[in-house]
Amino acid sequence: MSRIQTAFILGAGLGTRLRPLTLNCPKPLLPVCGRPMICDALDRSVDHGVERIIINTHHCASRYEEAFPTKEWRGVPLFFRYEPVLLETAGGLKNIEDLILGESLLIYNGDVLSNFNLQPLIEKHQASSAEVTLALRTLEEPKQVGWDRKAGRVRDIRSRLGIEGLEKTLFTGVYLVEKRFLNRLIPGKIESVVDVFLRMLASSQDQDQIQGHLVDDGCWMDLGTISDYERVKVGGLSFLQ
Repeated sequence: MSRIQTAFILGAGLGTRLRPLTLNCPKPLLPVCGRPMICDALDRSVDHGVERIIINTHHCASRYEEAFPTKEWRGVPLFFRYEPVLLETAGGLKNIEDLILGESLLIYNGDVLSNFNLQPLIEKHQASSAEVTLALRTLEEPKQVGWDRKAGRVRDIRSRLGIEGLEKTLFTGVYLVEKRFLNRLIPGKIESVVDVFLRMLASSQDQDQIQGHLVDDGCWMDLGTISDYERVKVGGLSFLQ
């Protein structure tokens, strides 16, 4: 079983829910405990042995090179891929295809703080034939992913397919994909990866290609709102201890 060689951290969003803090700063670079919040995703990636980390940029893109002038983190090279037009998650993923080493790719939202164990997630992904493995939780909201626990497969997202009897789970913004998944994506197309997932789930041929793995150990937080951000700024990262 090979290890994950490449991590992709999503850093190109506009951070609209955190305005005015993000007017002149990408959300993942807002400080948490004296360093950019994206450093949590960087640390988690390095801790699991990745050889390179790719970060997509758009809003205030120059701030990333100011924050990481040596273009490395703990000895691992950082590659910044600028998007002149914001491509959303699927478009951004296709846009970094040429930079990926290896067949499995770890993807991490740049505004997520967590300390759950990634290793079982990685092992489950690489031991399976699935193209995609989502890290799921049952402890927080919003629970928008319909998961068949027995089969270990994701069956619906945001109830778009209307499938009844599924366990509702939260998608953590952490997942793994096989490089062949990128064959489903169109260069330059502005699209969310969720729309791609839904097309797969609606297809009898591809509906088993997205699995879920429960990561209810440890803690998780998406710093998506001003109140979340201020709570972490005031309380620090004690919730991750």
